[in-house]
Amino acid sequence: MKQTVAIRVLASADVDDRAELGDGTTVWHLAQVREGARLGRDCIVGRGAYVGTGVQLGDNCKLQNYALVYEPAVLEDGVFVGPAAVLTNDLYPRSIDPDGKLKRGDDWEAVGVTIRQGASIGARAVCVAPVTIGRWATVAAGAVVTKDVPDFALVAGVPARRIRWVGRAGVPLEETGDGRWRCPRTGQLHVEHDGRLTEVDE
Repeated sequence: MKQTVAIRVLASADVDDRAELGDGTTVWHLAQVREGARLGRDCIVGRGAYVGTGVQLGDNCKLQNYALVYEPAVLEDGVFVGPAAVLTNDLYPRSIDPDGKLKRGDDWEAVGVTIRQGASIGARAVCVAPVTIGRWATVAAGAVVTKDVPDFALVAGVPARRIRWVGRAGVPLEETGDGRWRCPRTGQLHVEHDGRLTEVDE
């Protein structure tokens, strides 16, 4: 039976009573977790980070200081979001409607960013919803993602484009020929086909 680990919420953090935090999760100073948010086990929400209404985080996710995760984002297990990165939620943002009236929550439909298992978002990167970041992909620091990112892709730039492949360890893969790639750290083999990369079962 798995031992229960206490949830830790710093006194200066603002966690709504209707949010759900998994065992072992820590919410640091000045962070805010809104109503309906669901965080899995052993997550870390860094200083000043924001987790919007109804956002879902899997187990072992890390939101670094001042990361902004707006609803309805979904982060699977093991996702890393770097310092001051932003996951947006409004495809056509406006403060006012065409008549000049201040827009309210009911005046627009939120769209979310989905981040698949093990993916990482670099510091100050922006993911413009709606996009999906694939499994074990990496978004470089300062990148602006406007299109879906394939599994294992390393993307960089404005707008972000794939520049390398990376493995589960996060390091760039080495090409071995015939569309095959190897992780120099783990030895895991991958095969590339039609712009996609998959792991090879040995």
